[in-house]
Amino acid sequence: MSALNNTLERIKQGLYSLSPSEKKVAAYILDDPERVLSMPIAELSMNANISEATIIRMCRALQFKGYHDLKLGISAALNNHLEEGKVFYAEMSANKELSHIVDYVYHNTMQSIKSTISLVDLPAMEAAIKLILSSNRIAVLGVGASAIVAMDFEQKCKRINRWCEALTDSHTQLTTAVHLTESDVILAISYSGETKEIVEAMQVAKKRNVPIISLTRYGNNKVQGLADIKLYASPTEHSIRSGATASRISQLSVVDIIFMGMISNDWDNSVESLNSTREVIKSRK
Repeated sequence: MSALNNTLERIKQGLYSLSPSEKKVAAYILDDPERVLSMPIAELSMNANISEATIIRMCRALQFKGYHDLKLGISAALNNHLEEGKVFYAEMSANKELSHIVDYVYHNTMQSIKSTISLVDLPAMEAAIKLILSSNRIAVLGVGASAIVAMDFEQKCKRINRWCEALTDSHTQLTTAVHLTESDVILAISYSGETKEIVEAMQVAKKRNVPIISLTRYGNNKVQGLADIKLYASPTEHSIRSGATASRISQLSVVDIIFMGMISNDWDNSVESLNSTREVIKSRK
């Protein structure tokens, strides 16, 4: 299986970055992935009414080596009984009973976490954790809903005595980025991957050879394109009514994985710092 744990989830998350003809192929695959497994590329081309060249371009756009690699991934996903490509997010509407709202929040939160876990690239995650632990300073970039995630990571890092600052406005991001060095690290959080302020700060940091970790939705985007290590969150927001609820939950899940990985890889120091933090807070009660 390829780096990401679920090929069907990878296709679903990458839909937005595909061309119209490539989306047509992807949609055909997601509609009946089991059927596609038995199709040579020529048959898929004929049934989807798309050229073989377009199918190959879609595979490469979604970071598959080719059509054969795509089919291997589909087979592995189906064999593991993962049907992420057929999961639909519940939507909110007016005058819902409270019990329905509870079900709505529960369903979307659980699906968001499940989809995010399926997108975890373990080698990339391990590299990110090691990079953060070896850095002098951690600068976390985020605006809007992603700023909440940035601040969450800042307070987590402070509990284990790691220098970390959440930068949530464009001026602070730029003025900090221009003073970072190769010994520091940036964690750039942007669900869309296209946030202008984040991109501008990353470009400044790149000129100074600052290592960068990105956390975006899956697919090609400007933020992950500038990053040295690319992490992904799920799911795709389906409407404006959903707001940033699902994306925030998925980003927080990735941040929690990073934090727990930091503790595990520096256990003795982390536990000592956590105990000190707990004691000083306890003394104020």
